Amino acid sequence: MADKMAFDSDIANEYDKGVRRTLPTYDPMLRLAQTFLRTNLDENASVLVIGGGGGNELKAFGPRNPGWTFTAVDPSKAMLGAAQMKARTEGMESRVELIHGTVADVPEGAVFDGATCILVLHFVPELADKLALLKKLRSHLEAGAPFVLVSKYGDPEDEEFQALVGLWKNYWLDMTDLPEEKVEALMKSTLVDASVPEETVRELLAEAGFHKIAKFFKTNHFGGWLCYAK
Repeated sequence: MADKMAFDSDIANEYDKGVRRTLPTYDPMLRLAQTFLRTNLDENASVLVIGGGGGNELKAFGPRNPGWTFTAVDPSKAMLGAAQMKARTEGMESRVELIHGTVADVPEGAVFDGATCILVLHFVPELADKLALLKKLRSHLEAGAPFVLVSKYGDPEDEEFQALVGLWKNYWLDMTDLPEEKVEALMKSTLVDASVPEETVRELLAEAGFHKIAKFFKTNHFGGWLCYAK
């Protein structure tokens, strides 16, 4: 899994720009996620951030919630370095623990009050591995803990999905200087490969031990779901 999700230092430096090209409503999504967590957590809460390298969740959640602590997990050292820099800039280094690895590397017995998994699940190609990730994450949550999942989703055979792929392709051609063949390759790797329908996402969440699932976000091929640990 780590190889599939690895980012080098150059990508870490460009991530903030690239993620906003991929997902133009990235920042509003983070604000909504923060509101959901804030509504459901105490002033002093612990939050597990899967795929927390880059530090954007830390920057979005930390300043408004000075009593929260964060454990950010990421398989990329470069992205964790970017997260550490953001934590330092926001004056919250003492509230942040960084783990180099995946959810499997979160220490046994560690329990958190809430969690996020934002733009990670679609990098895991096999359904069984997606489910294993969600189950392991659930094992680290208190009952009733809020959880935010944001992922690419959709049925590549569906006409609506294909229309949105075309929109995304043309958006990237508008917003970058990349040649069309490179955009098409990027489109296939980031949007089409390993994409699963929304009903499958909901089934995975339920099987992993989450309930009260509600979709709060959608832009093009990306969706976000709020739920709670059973």
